[in-house]
Parts: sequence; C-alpha cells; structure tokens
Amino acid sequence: MTVARAVEQLLPECSLVYYGDIARTPYGSKSAATIINYSLENTEFLLKQGAELIIIACNSASSVATETLRREFKVPIIEVISPAAVEAVRQSRSGRIGIIGTGATIRSGVYEQTIRDLAPESRVVTQACPLLVPLVEEGWINRQETKMIIRRYLHPLKGQQIDTLILGCTHYPVLKDMIQHRIGRRVQLIDSSIETAKAVQHFLADKPDLISRTDGPPGHRYFVSDLTDAAQAMARNIFQRPMELHLA
Repeated sequence: MTVARAVEQLLPECSLVYYGDIARTPYGSKSAATIINYSLENTEFLLKQGAELIIIACNSASSVATETLRREFKVPIIEVISPAAVEAVRQSRSGRIGIIGTGATIRSGVYEQTIRDLAPESRVVTQACPLLVPLVEEGWINRQETKMIIRRYLHPLKGQQIDTLILGCTHYPVLKDMIQHRIGRRVQLIDSSIETAKAVQHFLADKPDLISRTDGPPGHRYFVSDLTDAAQAMARNIFQRPMELHLA
C-alpha cells in the first residue's frame, strides 16, 4: 500500500489496480519457491484486470521472483530493490550502507549484490526484522512493544557507523519516524516505496504511449485476498482517506 500511495501521488494521471495478498502474508518467512508461486498467481490476477505494467510492491517477492516474472510475462515489470539501492549509493557519503528487511529479503543477498555492483567499495550491513511486518499489519504502530523491538533490531547496526539505511520492506515506511529516532538523525533513510514510484515515473516518461490514458479521471481499484478490519484500518492510515477494498 505504501508503494501504491507513492505512485498515486507521483502519477496522478494513471489508473492503478492494486492487489494485496493479505490472506497469505507475511511473505518474508516463506520459502523462495512459495513466494515465486504466489507472485505468479498475483501477476496473472493483475493482468486479467487490465494491468499494462506490473510493480512488484514487495521486497521479499522482488528479491526472489523478479527474474521468473520477467521470463513468464511480456509486460514491463518494475521491482523495489534496484531503485532503493541506487538511491542509497547516491546518498551515502562513507559507503557504509545498512539494510533492514524480512528474512526472505535478507537471505537472498540481493541488496548486497546490487549495491556492490553499483559501488564495489561499499560496506553493506544487513539485519533481518521478521517481527515488524506482523506488528504493522496488526496496527501496533505506536505501541511500546514495537518501539522496544525496533530498538533491539537496530542495535547491531548502530555500532557499524552506517550513514544510510534502506527500509527494505514496503511495510517499514509506516514505522519511519520510530526507526529514524532510534537509528539517529545523522543516518539517511531510503524509502523503497518512494524510490520505486520515482523509478516508475522515469520509466513512463521515456515511454509515454505504453500506458492507456482516458479522457476522464483515473480509476483506481484496490483488491485484497482477505478483507479484514486490520487491512481496512491500515489502508485508511496509509492513504489518509476512506478506502474501498474489494475481496478478490
């Protein structure tokens, strides 16, 4: 949802169809094979809804399923890893870059490889944060327990003298203020949601005829695989407006 919101803001002329696989999350604790299968099914659903460009709005899925999706489908596919890595390399002054993400994302090593391909001299430090996704999805945003868990996860990174930290999960922007407070103001946070939206904007600027345009306002549709009170509350919080979610 954080990616969808960022795309809405940067590309107000484009219609958006969103699918949140709430019934099967979190992806970060699942095997690569399972995540790939889910991603194939999710992409097929979006294409049936008329999607002409696919954004993999999940770091776990981006880290293990991108190559398979690009091989199986003929539409452009944009993932969330590369845009965040490029911006982290651009902003880091010391080359010491931290990454927090789900277990699947951190295990894949894709962020480290992407950053080192861009800047071989960089020092990359990673930390898996498996409890943060379920805390966000349960709406435990300002709970003391959440603050304590964030502090525990970030403690190993604070001693590594990083100057840039990638929020390597699209749930984490919801916790951005708490993460910034505990990692320190001198560390620049890289929001993969915002950087992905910028990447989509740049991609479409070079291909103005790729996406169908209508004369009227864009029509956004938001689907979820399980319609829960928590999902509706999270949607209202992220989009800052009443949201109509459709069960798919």
